[in-house]
Parts: sequence; structure tokens; C-alpha cells
Amino acid sequence: MKEMKTRENADDKGSFCKKFDEIVPSVVEGNGTEAGHVISTTIGGRDGQPKQTISYMAERVVGSGSFGIVFQAKCLETGESVAIKKVLQDKRYKNRELQMMRFLDHPNVVSLKHCFFSTTNRDELYLNLVLEYVPETVYRVERHYGRTNHQMPVIYTKLYTYQLCRALAYIHGGFGICHRDIKPQNLLVNPHTHQLKICDFGSAKVLVKGEPNISYICSRYYRAPELIFGATEYTTAIDMWSAGCVLAELLLGQPLFPGESAVDQLVEIIKILGTPTREEIKCMNPNYTEFKFPHIKAHPWHKVFHKRVPAEAIDLISRLLQYSPNLRCAPLEACVHPFFDELRDPNTRLPNGHPLPALFDFKPEELKGATLELLRKLIPEHARRQCPHLGL
Repeated sequence: MKEMKTRENADDKGSFCKKFDEIVPSVVEGNGTEAGHVISTTIGGRDGQPKQTISYMAERVVGSGSFGIVFQAKCLETGESVAIKKVLQDKRYKNRELQMMRFLDHPNVVSLKHCFFSTTNRDELYLNLVLEYVPETVYRVERHYGRTNHQMPVIYTKLYTYQLCRALAYIHGGFGICHRDIKPQNLLVNPHTHQLKICDFGSAKVLVKGEPNISYICSRYYRAPELIFGATEYTTAIDMWSAGCVLAELLLGQPLFPGESAVDQLVEIIKILGTPTREEIKCMNPNYTEFKFPHIKAHPWHKVFHKRVPAEAIDLISRLLQYSPNLRCAPLEACVHPFFDELRDPNTRLPNGHPLPALFDFKPEELKGATLELLRKLIPEHARRQCPHLGL
């Protein structure tokens, strides 16, 4: 897997890099992740701008993995909390996550504030991405309700899934970026407003038709079946499968397909969707030649969920969790699904009586290819003044 990742990284010479070749983040010394450690770095100094020193004091580690470490820090000049993602940088390649994050500007995508390199006394180079700090994740919110034996309010499930689909419409339609690791842990939530932001673009890639990609990608419970079948020319539809898995998990209170290995993952999927047909396997991976599967009938979706789950939610899940990638809902199609009609009602409020977060401040990039009919469904009349550029 490491070899393939390195090979995939070797293509990072494209349009994302060209625009930012001239921008070189500053280099500072020090580890910087221990509580109380202060890192000072400089921004500005180009095009006549004055140089400005920014200092970050590390507070606590909030995440770690094979990618590196994420720690919460405070900007000493402003008092603002930030999250700093620190990853070991291979000097031979540009960091794909950094190149993408510089482009992204959307209310449902975590924003990059600043970046700098740091070095260690062993001459290791680390890239530090300074990101906005959002205190919660969908995973922790879900766990909170599970521990208290309560069902998450359906309005939260609607809000989180809708905003996830909006973010995917933006990165898929605007930039051709496939996130490739959508899961509850990578969905940040503001617990007061319930605004959602997708984070961790460490596995993300611009998919180019005809160019192969690694199939060993995405966390197992949320991995689309074409990846399990070894497809290398997949599409952004793998993110929509993951979104369907997240929606189902929020309604069930536990993962829908909890496989313990790649093969077991496929077994879990087949137990609910039934055995894929030869045609469906061909749609997932035309190069897959082994067809030794026992014939299992699909389990009715309404029997997977308890009776209190809205029929519209089950319908949306059935449209997202399709074997054939081209049959899965596109992000904007998902956004106009009747399951989200309550969010378009101007009288809808959060359980605490507060208004919903902004849901209709669409950017042109996320509406690429949308028909007038779809736009009219997507943006309710009371919100159309937020999008005067659409002429609705």
C-alpha cells in the first residue's frame, strides 16, 4: 500500500501545484505538539505586504493516525483557537492536501488559515496546516446519544446529511475532488449552530478520467463495493456511497456494514443488498472476472430500520447505496430529496428554538450542471434573495 501511495503522489505536478509554485510557507524549528510549546511563524512579505509574526501555543492533541497528528492550539496574537494538522513531508513531492485546501472556500468545508513547515533536530521536515477549530464531530455526537440510549433527533440527521451532500456537490462539481474518506470522524460539527464541515483531505484526489487510482482507500465500514472489487477507475460516486453509510448509521445508531476485513465487508453488504448481478459487477469493475458468489436475496430496506425511521430517509438510503456507481444519487439530487423538505420550511427550528444554520448560500461551483427545475427545488422562495446571481 505504501508503494502505491507514493506512486499516486508522483502525479502531483498538475494544475493545483502550478498556481501555488511561487508560495513557499515559512520554516520554523521545533516539535510544537507538547502542551505549552509555542511556535512562531511569519506570514506576508510578498507583493509589498508587511511581514507579520503569528505565534501558536499548543494545548492538546485532538487526533492522531498514520498521517501524523492534529493538535488544538491558541493564536497568541488574537486568542483564537485553531487546529494544527502536522504531517511528515516527503521532500520529493508537493503535499496534495495543501494544494487542494488552498482552493477550497465553502461553509461546509473546514478552512485553511495558514501553513508552515517545521523541522526537527533529526532533519525531518513537517508540514503544519493551520485550520479553523470546530469542537465536535458527528462521530462523537452519535456516540453521545448511543451512551444515553437516546435516538439522535431526526432534524440533526437531516442537517448533517444535507450539509455533507452540499459539501460533496462543491468539491465534486467545482474541482473534481473525490474526498475518499467520508466517515463520521471526518465530519466536524459546531454543537451550538449544528453547522457541519468536512475535514481531512489527506486521502483526497482530483480524479482524472482514464487515470488509475489506488483501490485500497477509504475507511472500511464506508468503503464503496467497487473499491472492494479492486476498481482503479472509480468516480466521485464512492463518496456518495460513504454518505449513504453515514446517513444509515445516524438512523441506526451503529454502522450499517461493520465488516472485520475487506471480504467480510462485502459479505455485510451482500446480506442487505443481495448478491450483485454480473451486470452490476461489470459496472463496478469491468476487469473483475471471479463470479463465485452464493445467491442471496436482497433484504427489504424497511426491515433494516425500526418503524420510527421516516420512509423518505429509507428511500434516500436506497438511492445512495446502489451497487452500480452511475445509479447512485449525485450530491445535488440528494439535496432536493423529500427527506430534506423540513429544512426548506422557513418555520423549522432547532430543538432549542434557535434558527437552522445557513443552508442555501450556494456558490456557483456547487451548482454546476444544475437545471432550472432542480434549482427551484433546491432553493426555497424565502431564501432566493441569498442567491441573486441565479436569477430565480
